[in-house]
Amino acid sequence: MKNILIGALALSMFSACAQGDKPEILPADIQIKTAVLPAPDDKKDGATVYGYNQEGEVKMLREGTNDLVCIADNPYNDGISVSCYFKALDPFMKRGRELKKEGKTTPELREIRAAEVAAGTLKMPEAPSMMYVFYGTAATYDKTTGALGDGQFRYVIYTPFATAESTGLPTTPHAKGMPWIMDPGTHRAHIMVGPN
Repeated sequence: MKNILIGALALSMFSACAQGDKPEILPADIQIKTAVLPAPDDKKDGATVYGYNQEGEVKMLREGTNDLVCIADNPYNDGISVSCYFKALDPFMKRGRELKKEGKTTPELREIRAAEVAAGTLKMPEAPSMMYVFYGTAATYDKTTGALGDGQFRYVIYTPFATAESTGLPTTPHAKGMPWIMDPGTHRAHIMVGPN
C-alpha cells in the first residue's frame, strides 16, 4: 500500500512538472481579448497584439491600425498580467523579448539594453511614453471569455534619463496610488502610478 501511495504521488508530481514545462496556450481570440484589457476603450480594436503560438513562442496575433501595442499574458508566469504601450516603446520592448528568447537573465538583459542605448543602436522615445498594465490572479480569470475578475491597473510612463530633480517626483511612494519615479537617471527611468 505504501508503494502504491508513493507511486501515485510520484506520478502526480511528474504530471505537474510536465504541465509546468508546457503550459496551456489559449486560442488567439481569447489572448487578444485579455491583452487589450488595459487599453483605453477607443484604442482596443485597433491595437497590435502579440501573444503565444502553440509552441509557446511570442508571435504577432493581430496587426493594428493605431499607435498601441498590447502583449498577451505569458502562460509561463504565475497569475495574469497584460500590458499595452505606446508604439515609440516598441524597439525597447521588442529587444527585451529577443534577449529573453536567447535565454538572457533580467540583469543581463538590462545591461545589454543599457549598452545598446548608450551606443545609439537602440532608440528610446524622446518624449514621455505611456504603458498600461492590468494584472490579477489566475483564480479569477475566465479562459472562455478573457475576463479577469480581480484585475487592477498600474500605469507606467517611460521618461528616459529623467530624475527626481528633473521631475519633482519622489523615488519611492509615500501614499497609496501616488506617482513616483523608478530607475531615475537611466534609460529605463519611468513614472509608476498604481494601487500599491
